[in-house]
Amino acid sequence: MDDTNITSGNETDVNDTLLQDRRLCTEDHKLQLHAVDAVFLGICVFGLVGNIVVFWNLCFRIPRNKYTVYIANLSAADTLLIAVVALTLVAQISNMFGLSPAQEVACPFYQFVDTFYYSLVYSGKNILTAISVERCISALFPLWYHTHRPKKFSAAACAVLWCLGITEGLLDVFVCAPEAYIYQQPQCVAVEVSIFVSAIGICLPLMVISSVTLLLKVRRANHQEYPPRLYIIIIITVIVFILSVLPLNIFRFLTFFKAVKTEPPIKLIFLSQYWLVFNSTVNPYIYFLVGRNWNQTICCSIRDSLHRAFVVDSEEGDC
Repeated sequence: MDDTNITSGNETDVNDTLLQDRRLCTEDHKLQLHAVDAVFLGICVFGLVGNIVVFWNLCFRIPRNKYTVYIANLSAADTLLIAVVALTLVAQISNMFGLSPAQEVACPFYQFVDTFYYSLVYSGKNILTAISVERCISALFPLWYHTHRPKKFSAAACAVLWCLGITEGLLDVFVCAPEAYIYQQPQCVAVEVSIFVSAIGICLPLMVISSVTLLLKVRRANHQEYPPRLYIIIIITVIVFILSVLPLNIFRFLTFFKAVKTEPPIKLIFLSQYWLVFNSTVNPYIYFLVGRNWNQTICCSIRDSLHRAFVVDSEEGDC
């Protein structure tokens, strides 16, 4: 037998082996990804239950005040966001079993999901910023705050913040479409810069300054009496949000301008979904734990915990 034929045969066997190993690696990676999707789908259930309970109690079982309006809107944004992510995870898992929809159905579906998803992310960020800033102003300037604040300011502010978040989501999906994002078209650059400035240049400094101010108030109150629980809730919620959401915004911005070389953007999308699910899931349980009266041996109800956190202690803090 000719040596050339032996060599070519060996090369063919090696190439076939490499292709087979690559397919196995790809399949293993997909299995790992779907396993993570299944775990986070279970976490979504806990997040949905917690946020629905908070929203129901704040809207129908607890006296309404300026802070419960904000928290109810934030819980609504978290509930809808978790529902959208759960729907996306179900679609990703179903693709593993060959249940993916037709192309003419999948494209409008994912475009609608993306629009809803980003609108909820930006709306939740805006509402959380408004909560922390308003509580900080009420702590620093209590007399001016109580004499000049309109009665229905919380509802009007939430409506404006929802409209702003939805506008940001529409711009992100339709103006900065995948093709415009890849080729860095001018309109997409403008959208990315404006969203980055809104998150990092406006919301982040306001959150940090407000949280530091409330933290100083908490430390000062520890020498005299227990600080209002709303202070602690805002501080913890802002910290969790900053650690889980904003780093991904920075990384996305750097990736868009090629300042950081990374893997395909799909991995960044999955990572952002997971962290947003974590952030939205822990929020209601933060409310429960902080609002609970730990001096009692008998477990208090969820309604009592929320009432103590957002009604009783907030009114004492205002006084």
